[in-house]
Parts: sequence; C-alpha cells; structure tokens
Amino acid sequence: MSPDPTGDLEKLRAIALALPRAAEKISHGMPVFLIEGGKLFAQYWHDHHGDGRSAVMVKTSGPEWQALLIEADPDLHYRPAYIGHSGWIAIRTDHSRSDWDQLAAQVVASWRLAAPAKLREMVPE
Repeated sequence: MSPDPTGDLEKLRAIALALPRAAEKISHGMPVFLIEGGKLFAQYWHDHHGDGRSAVMVKTSGPEWQALLIEADPDLHYRPAYIGHSGWIAIRTDHSRSDWDQLAAQVVASWRLAAPAKLREMVPE
C-alpha cells in the first residue's frame, strides 16, 4: 500500500484533468475521472476493501489486452473487482516498479477509449 496515497492521487489528478473535458468526482467513496457528462476513464483505489494495495484502474481495449498485461507483470497489474470483467485493469502505484510515465500513457489510452471521436482528435496518439 502506498505510504502517501495523497501524493499518488495528486499525480493521477494532474494526468487525468489535463485531458480535454475531464472531470473528477467521488463514486463509492473513491475518486473517479470521467469525461464531463460521459464515461469513466480512470479510478484511484487505496486499500479498497482492505486489500492493502494502492492502484489506478483504467479501461483497456478488452479482455485480451487485460490478460496480456496481467501475464506480463502480475505483481504490477491485476484484474480489479467489480470492473475487471469489463476489461479494466488495475495498475499498482505502490509497487517498486511502478512507472508514472507508463501509467500516464495508460490513462491517456483509457481516456481515448471513453472519449467521443471529436474529442479524441484533440489528443494525439
């Protein structure tokens, strides 16, 4: 678990809210990031139901990509409860190999999956 969940959340907030029409709200006691009036693209969980982990949840292109990430590094990635069946992936922020540059790229990719086409044009791949 991250010793400073506030620092992790601030990093995520800076990444997510820099994207066009991104907004933040609290859902089920956790900060979530969404496209205004639309779909979620990132969530922050800290010690969710006492699991002892800090992580960012993001959308993936589907179960195949989710499985590939988990298989490639199961210590860093896991299938989150409740939303994992929909292809979301959890990326730990409290792991020694946590990489905020890579995490930022995943947040942007998740935003692109949630954003309407007109908005996607505003952020290069």
